[in-house]
Amino acid sequence: MEAAETGRAAVAERLLTSSLRTSYDPTVEIDWDAPHTPGAYWLPPQRSSLYGTPLWEQLSEEQRVELTRHEVASAASAGLWFETILMQMLIREYYRADPTSRQAQYALTEVADECRHSIMFGRLIEAMGCPVYRASTVDHHLGRFLKATASGPRMYAAILIAEEILDAFQREIMADESLQPLIRMVSRIHVVEEARHVRFAREELAAEVAATGPVGMAYARLLVGRAAYTIANRLVHPDVYAAVGIPPAIGRAAARANPHWRATLRWSAARVHANLADVGLVAGPGRLLWARAGLI
Repeated sequence: MEAAETGRAAVAERLLTSSLRTSYDPTVEIDWDAPHTPGAYWLPPQRSSLYGTPLWEQLSEEQRVELTRHEVASAASAGLWFETILMQMLIREYYRADPTSRQAQYALTEVADECRHSIMFGRLIEAMGCPVYRASTVDHHLGRFLKATASGPRMYAAILIAEEILDAFQREIMADESLQPLIRMVSRIHVVEEARHVRFAREELAAEVAATGPVGMAYARLLVGRAAYTIANRLVHPDVYAAVGIPPAIGRAAARANPHWRATLRWSAARVHANLADVGLVAGPGRLLWARAGLI
């Protein structure tokens, strides 16, 4: 047990050092006033929720670009929503932690990162000229419940789900030179800093799972499944379809039935699903929620 604690402290120490070397202030690192590239997509078109559907085929090239702009704004809105929850969970954990421990100090460093990321996502939505796609009333209350109660494996698993699903999209975006430079730069900053957050969450998750009994694990599997379902459904708000003249209900139904979009969801969740399944957090009724969300 002592060796495991020492190992976690060593990882946190390395992450603190890495944070000193490679941290970014998006308010100065990004040229928010730069003009957008005419005709460039904001998301690889094959990652659009309607790609390959009859609705997609009916859209003009300009409308397809517009749809990806709003889909990115929706994902950024979901990122803002979850990062606000994440920061409150980390601060709640810090409140009862040893402030001299490297794990507690890295948790505060991560909160600082997430503050900058939230500003960055807000500036991104503003620069794109899109609305903030807010959480539904149900998801809003679920978020309030999660930030107030989640701890142990429930907390770190939820963090990993949100961070790794977005990370999959952003790694692809930052490497695609055909996309808008603004979203590529935002993605690069987020990927670099989130890599540290993912490593920290994995270390803490492993320790929390080892300390959790069977009843706690059963509850965690259910809550983690619900978190996965909510996060997957928050990625593309139905109102984005109205931006290209598609009624939201029709667009959402088409996306849910779209094999290309379901394959994209499975691709985005593959790494985090494998990790959580390995530690016993994807099973029972919770696994049904993963499947219902299209993540497996």
